[in-house]
Amino acid sequence: MIQLPYDLQNFVTRPAPTIIAEIGCNHMGDLERAKSMIKIAKEQCDVQYAKFQKRNPKELLSETQYQSPHPVPANSYGETYGAHREFLEFTQEQHHELLNYCKTIGIGYSSSVWDMTSAIQITEINPPLIKIGSGTNTHLELVNYLCKNYNGEIHVSLGMTTTEEEKRLIDIFNKHKRLSDLVLYHCTSGYPVPPKDICLLGIKRLVEQYSNSIKGIGFSSHYDGVELDGAAFVLGADYIERHFTLDKNWKGTDHSASLDPEELKFVRDSTKIVAESLTFKTKEVMDIEVSNREKLKYIP
Repeated sequence: MIQLPYDLQNFVTRPAPTIIAEIGCNHMGDLERAKSMIKIAKEQCDVQYAKFQKRNPKELLSETQYQSPHPVPANSYGETYGAHREFLEFTQEQHHELLNYCKTIGIGYSSSVWDMTSAIQITEINPPLIKIGSGTNTHLELVNYLCKNYNGEIHVSLGMTTTEEEKRLIDIFNKHKRLSDLVLYHCTSGYPVPPKDICLLGIKRLVEQYSNSIKGIGFSSHYDGVELDGAAFVLGADYIERHFTLDKNWKGTDHSASLDPEELKFVRDSTKIVAESLTFKTKEVMDIEVSNREKLKYIP
């Protein structure tokens, strides 16, 4: 056995990251399509969670926003932006049906919550984790509600977030003694984000600052590709969330920036390979090297 340097003695091999398929509203308001996406994410892509979004459009949007047209009419499912958002929403009962469907096929269900009504409704169906997206992590009433009333994991994205806002968020979780249930995600909120704006070293910063006090670190990646997830894992991300669709040409704003099943499977497979390879040599000459050493090594 090789004697490792002192600072590497406590190195622990990490399991492959948890992969979350962010279906969001890519189901286009169709419950059966949502179930089909869950099934494909589980069976073809081998991911661990299917994630959705829950909004109450009339609570979330101002009257002006609700009544305004969709900024990209070709992607709209209604005459106004509010009608568009209502069309894409599932009820609490439908989300509960999706949660139960996930249980039957062996994949985790989760959802982001965008407003108080949605936070209350998703808390009531009691999923294994609830996500607070980057746009909502300053909604302090919502954050406090989840800390007080929901006992599962709370995952929070930090896109568009200042240092002061991040500190305030951490203080809330600390006050409620919920840091052990918190997963913080490095995120740049663009759709899609070019590589120069991904800023992957932000993951390392979160690891160094919080890994001893919270449940885990994640990477909510909005880039268009599959090249960076292994690097995110090496830097410390134990959760990787990727937007997921079955067809990038489907109607809607997120499909083109989402991964199809083949790409999502690549993310899962490649990060498993990285996890398997991220070790030290256990012998000075590994077993696989012995025969080649005998044939090729110059021995003075």
